[in-house]
Amino acid sequence: MPTRRRSPTRHSSQKQIKTFDPRTFLTNAGIGRTMLHFGLKQPIFSQGDRADAVFYIQEGSVRLSVISKQGKEATIALLHPGDFLGEGCLASDHSVHLSTATAMADCSILRIDKKEMVRTLHEEHAMSDVFVAYVVERHNRTQADLVDQLFNSSEKRLARALLILARFGKEGASEAVVPQVSQETLAAMVGTTRSRVNFFMNKFRKLGFIDYNGGGLKVHSSLLGVVLHE
Repeated sequence: MPTRRRSPTRHSSQKQIKTFDPRTFLTNAGIGRTMLHFGLKQPIFSQGDRADAVFYIQEGSVRLSVISKQGKEATIALLHPGDFLGEGCLASDHSVHLSTATAMADCSILRIDKKEMVRTLHEEHAMSDVFVAYVVERHNRTQADLVDQLFNSSEKRLARALLILARFGKEGASEAVVPQVSQETLAAMVGTTRSRVNFFMNKFRKLGFIDYNGGGLKVHSSLLGVVLHE
């Protein structure tokens, strides 16, 4: 007697459905996604270049800077693993980069073509949730930076910049800051002179808020008191 073939059950068909994982998408090359590697001080993109991709930092740190028409350069952000850059390309069909992105250390960065990023955001809710949460957090950080510049002293602005570099509140109480962050870069971020940065760095070190260790910089949670102190 011939064996009767069983039709697949609803349960077995559901097992074959693959769940989209944003972490897998952002850590592997694939259609429309290319893994790139950059060395220290190597540009990832430059101000004025055509913006046609979103970048995701897997390893290393990236400095975003802008240059005015008068040739004055300012550092606007330092980005780390887990951060996006170049996301402004999603706002327009003919956009250009408004800043220059430069590797501050050896970096591994995933380049996602604009079309692939748009498609994924439209089709995969898990990815759009991750991306929207990041954009909102970045917006809040930018607003906080503006308030910092308008109302706080250069000492408080430097303390806040160091805490952000140490990713305070995200990775634990104390973390080594990227060694390549120079006092000139800190001065550009804070909006003051290198001599003032040097003065406050020495003050913070003497008070035990920061430590220099093997060429790196340790930022302690006690530095938060400088930011909170009126």
